[in-house]
Amino acid sequence: MQKIFLKLCAVLLVLNLTGCGYNAFQSLDETSKAAWSEVLNQYQRRADLVPNLVNVVKGYAEHEKDVLTQVTEARAKVGSMQITPEVLNNPDAFAKFQAAQGELSSALSRLMVVAENYPNLKADQSFRDLQAQLEGTENRITVARNRYIETIKEYNVAVRSFPQNLTAMVFGYQTKPSFTVENEKAISTAPTVDFSDKK
Repeated sequence: MQKIFLKLCAVLLVLNLTGCGYNAFQSLDETSKAAWSEVLNQYQRRADLVPNLVNVVKGYAEHEKDVLTQVTEARAKVGSMQITPEVLNNPDAFAKFQAAQGELSSALSRLMVVAENYPNLKADQSFRDLQAQLEGTENRITVARNRYIETIKEYNVAVRSFPQNLTAMVFGYQTKPSFTVENEKAISTAPTVDFSDKK
């Protein structure tokens, strides 16, 4: 009778372990790391384009030193960050990473506005090629970020759902930060549109 009871306990234990979610966490964790690597890959591609873009613009717009300096400094800041997989588990480090990338995006936007003021620069084939590569890279960044957001959503749902949350607590799995909108309050306010004729 005792042997039957032990066998029954062993079967229940095996069934319980298969439903605990440990293997699912391993899979979700690896998927999130792979998605993060793709985000970093696309950000690195953008950072690699910046020096060439700055050099081409510098040839036409030398007196726009402030904008060129801002782009160069923003790229240097991004390049100096130590990006490790632990960033995924540290909301503060993730926020710093996101802020540095936002600064680079902003500086590049200002650089493109400067380029609009120089018809010869806009006509330069090297500039147009770099601009097209940068636009393509920005699109790849958006796609990679969206994939990362989806993998983190799936991971975080698993961490917070019963009974997997018990496994998460036992093995120390916690929710991971995801990308957020930089100025959420500003975009939540509807823009004012005035069609009145002001003459």
